[in-house]
Amino acid sequence: MGKIDRAAVKIKFKDEKKPAETVSELRTRLRRTDSTISQAIIAYRTLSITVSESQAKGIKPIKKVAKDLVEDLTDAHYHKLSLLELTQQYRTNIDQGLDTDQAIARVSEYGKNTISPPPSNWTRKIIGYFFGGFCSLLWIASIICYISWKPLGNPNPAPINLALAVILMLVVFVQAFFNAWQDWSTSRVMNSINNMLPTQTLVMRDTQTVTIDAAHLVPGDIVHIKMGNKVPADLRLVQVSDDLKFDRSVLTGESDAIPGTVDFTDENVLETHNVAMMGTHCLNGSAVGVVVSIGDKTLMGKIARLSLADPNTRTTLQVEILRFVIIIAILSISVGSICLITWAAWLRREYPDFLSVSAALIAVISVIVAFVPEGMPIAVTLCLTLIANRMKKNNVLCKVLTTVETLGSVNVLCSDKTGTLTENKMFVSDASIAAEAYTSAVCRSMATTQNDLVPQLHLLQLVAALCNGASFDTSTSHLDITQRTVFGDATDSAILRFAEALNPSKSTVASMRSDSEKIFEIPFNSKNKWMMTIVKPLNKSMAGSLSSASTPVQFKDWVLFCKGAPDVIMNRCTKLLLPDGREEELSLKRQEILLNLQTKWASEGKRVLLLARRVINFDETPENTMAGTSSFSTWATQMNQDLTVIGMLAIVDPPRPESAETVSVCRGAGIRFYMVTGDFPITAAAIAREIGIFTTTRPHTILNLNRDKNLTDILPYQPKKLTTINYKKLDDEEASYTPDSESTLDKKEEKDNNTSSDDHQSSKSLLLSGSDLITLNDVQWEQVCQYEEIVFARTSPDQKLRIIKEFQKRDNIVAMTGDGVNDAPSLKAANVGIAMGGGSDVAIEAADMILLDKFSSIIAAIENGRLVFDNLKKVIVYLLPAGSWSELWPVLVNIFLGCPQTLSSFQMIVICVLTDLTPSMAIMMEKPEAGLLNRPPRKPKTDRLVNAKLLMHAYGFIGLMEMLSSQFLFFLYMSYHGLPPSKIFFSFSDYNSVNGYMGFTAAEITAMTNTAQSIYFVNLVICQWGNVLSSRTRRLSITQANPLWGPNQNLYLFGSMLISLAITLIILYVPVFNDVLSTSPIPVQFWFIPFGWAAFIMVMDETRKFVARKYPDSFIGRVAW
Repeated sequence: MGKIDRAAVKIKFKDEKKPAETVSELRTRLRRTDSTISQAIIAYRTLSITVSESQAKGIKPIKKVAKDLVEDLTDAHYHKLSLLELTQQYRTNIDQGLDTDQAIARVSEYGKNTISPPPSNWTRKIIGYFFGGFCSLLWIASIICYISWKPLGNPNPAPINLALAVILMLVVFVQAFFNAWQDWSTSRVMNSINNMLPTQTLVMRDTQTVTIDAAHLVPGDIVHIKMGNKVPADLRLVQVSDDLKFDRSVLTGESDAIPGTVDFTDENVLETHNVAMMGTHCLNGSAVGVVVSIGDKTLMGKIARLSLADPNTRTTLQVEILRFVIIIAILSISVGSICLITWAAWLRREYPDFLSVSAALIAVISVIVAFVPEGMPIAVTLCLTLIANRMKKNNVLCKVLTTVETLGSVNVLCSDKTGTLTENKMFVSDASIAAEAYTSAVCRSMATTQNDLVPQLHLLQLVAALCNGASFDTSTSHLDITQRTVFGDATDSAILRFAEALNPSKSTVASMRSDSEKIFEIPFNSKNKWMMTIVKPLNKSMAGSLSSASTPVQFKDWVLFCKGAPDVIMNRCTKLLLPDGREEELSLKRQEILLNLQTKWASEGKRVLLLARRVINFDETPENTMAGTSSFSTWATQMNQDLTVIGMLAIVDPPRPESAETVSVCRGAGIRFYMVTGDFPITAAAIAREIGIFTTTRPHTILNLNRDKNLTDILPYQPKKLTTINYKKLDDEEASYTPDSESTLDKKEEKDNNTSSDDHQSSKSLLLSGSDLITLNDVQWEQVCQYEEIVFARTSPDQKLRIIKEFQKRDNIVAMTGDGVNDAPSLKAANVGIAMGGGSDVAIEAADMILLDKFSSIIAAIENGRLVFDNLKKVIVYLLPAGSWSELWPVLVNIFLGCPQTLSSFQMIVICVLTDLTPSMAIMMEKPEAGLLNRPPRKPKTDRLVNAKLLMHAYGFIGLMEMLSSQFLFFLYMSYHGLPPSKIFFSFSDYNSVNGYMGFTAAEITAMTNTAQSIYFVNLVICQWGNVLSSRTRRLSITQANPLWGPNQNLYLFGSMLISLAITLIILYVPVFNDVLSTSPIPVQFWFIPFGWAAFIMVMDETRKFVARKYPDSFIGRVAW
């Protein structure tokens, strides 16, 4: 018999993972991540899962953008065609290929084999930069101001109109800059994908094998692929060598080579092995394939188009800002139209000299300028940047700024277990031979003494050491076993340490591996849930160690080891190794005993693995077959049957110390905290109880989900009523949060008062496995989504995606954690995808934020997310009274009451863009108020950024006081100079007469008006100081949240006041502004009166807050914003 070349097949144990990264190393890796490849992998993974679902259950894709693509891939059947059907459908001949005429004709029919470049979006982008948001209104205002200057202002054009046009245009350009700052171009994605494609390829044309440009390939071409080639198009393989392997990592993200076959291996065209996909590599062997798709029709081309055609949906914050823009636009256009109609229908006829066309247009523009808070877009961008930097200090990297706020709206958090809620520092706690269980310490003690169990323990040690993907770092071999660095995943690392520590004086992992030769290996994966290794003893001593009393191992024999989940491997086993060394039949009774032991360990929160083996006699080994070939892999998989159970291991992964507190705080914040894990259900439930995810002993299962229940009879989930904060009793420390402390995690939440009824308690908890999820219908999913506590066990990556979609369908805001390549689709689909810092590059690319350290930092991220929304509301409450309401009334008084405009349009813009900007930025520096994590998450459909309560407070309370006080000072100054209100109201054109008015010359009237307008302006600026000190808290008084000292200190407020004061002085006292923009210095007493009004505003708002705190059910309490 021709045997395998041992030198060729030997596979050394090698490192699979690097040691843990430092935070700085991780940040460096994040900057190096190739987002192009990662995006392709994410798209491929998502498509594969969706296609599999569509084929299995007829589920239609949720996203319309990908609908056609998913349907195309679902209906694809070229991988299932026989060779005859394939050649007929593609009108080709495998032996002769296409002739030249056919190829030329098909080029004109199908086009070239190139991926089309993306359409140029520069025009669209520039339009978006300069006309998005408020910019459209400001452009209109700027153009009208320019027209009002000339030609409508001729023969005496007013310079202020030109100045207004220029200033508004500058505001547009500043906002465009901030819009462009946050934009990302997609063109480099397409360029990088094109760089993945080959330029030359071997093809059969006119019965000859020739080299042509890959761009000239057409469907039906017969392409020859050999080792090292890039696949030039999507090919259906028709001839393959036995050792053919492809690297699909550019699409799948997994480094494992995929064997090539002629027959299809999966219904899903994306998973079958008889299709070679464009852009992938041939690692080994050779093949012949028929071109089935070229260019944009290939999978790579479709993914490229999908990346462009499927832009990210708006975040909850973007939706709110868009809604605010629409509200402001409607209000400004409506009021401006009313003013223009009033002028055209009444004032132009009755008082033709009162407002010229130019003046009327400027009045309308003043309305638009009054309504639009021009500084808000800048404030929002700076706010998000500030919060992101604050989160970075808590080791949370935020990739998408606007997602920060979405995290504050999350009401469902799905967390992985291993390494997230647990320490990922696993160790073997128990081991068993047959049904006899021993602790690790007992095993070590017995292995070093004369005991009948020693040979069986040594066999268990051999399986643990040789069927293991982990290895020790040789540079740490001198250290204690517990201190050595291990390359590999946490489970294999724990088993490796167990094998090393069992009897290190007699046998170590290194000695066992050096005495054996690894022939073949199938690594553990989430689908199989097992690992398989075939080894050969290199000496008689090792052969003896591998033997049992019933089954001796000869020097030339091979031994197959298998390690994995007991519920998966048990069905492959037929024998059981007994403590005395004999192998007996694995009867149903013995299976039950083993499963009972597994259940016992699992109920203690331990992960259980079963270790088995099979001796392959020399005459059973394959002839003339190389390890690593497709046929060898098939043979090895077939041999993974008739196994003998060697024993079981129980592995403990201790929960992180802070996990229980994290779960408790999330629950206190109104977030339903779910566990999604691949562990056995009983193990997952035990861990869930330990860290507080389960608060019941008997959770519901799938048996409690009625398939035929009426949807109307399903009670919707009702969040717990969170404890109301007693603001009156809060002192400064309790009322605040400082980023330099961990107050949120240090505070102990009160335990939920559960009733003693087991039925009531268990009704809020649910335990489901992956096999359960496959069978759920819509009615059962509706019931699932109403549970407060859920553990999803034994889940696969595609089931994670399904869980997210089901909760999102029911208007939940879902956050999902993950770290593997397979998690990328679910991370991308979640409202907030959270990757762990040690995760794969693909997972990090798919996620919105990355936790660099402990999972508990998610609490700070949630708190900051809610802080963003709170502070944005405060900014709007601050901006609207002066920047909108108090600027609107001067225009209305001017048009409808025939008075001069009490605030000039230029001064309106100065308030919005300059004097109000720095205080609004200072508000963004505010720290959380008390109770930020003691209230339920925001409901995006009902809890709006701008609502009736906020507008009533901004316009009807603060705005009304600012507007009335400013109007009062305007008319007070005019009265001092001989023009009481009775002489100003309804004066219309008389007031602006060139002959003067009421004994004053026109120049004197203009001078008095300019001064009075400047007084109005100064009063607004200073009243806004009182407003900013009031608006910085929604409920707390200024004594509870002292801005000068203590945990709520915010000295930026006072610096911003000084900046706004400096701007005001420049505007009023620099002569160029007096001459060109009609500003004026004001009398000294009018500098001091506004401070009284500012204090009055603070007193009134403090009174309102006091009533709202003390009497929350009163009218004041109910309408509090």
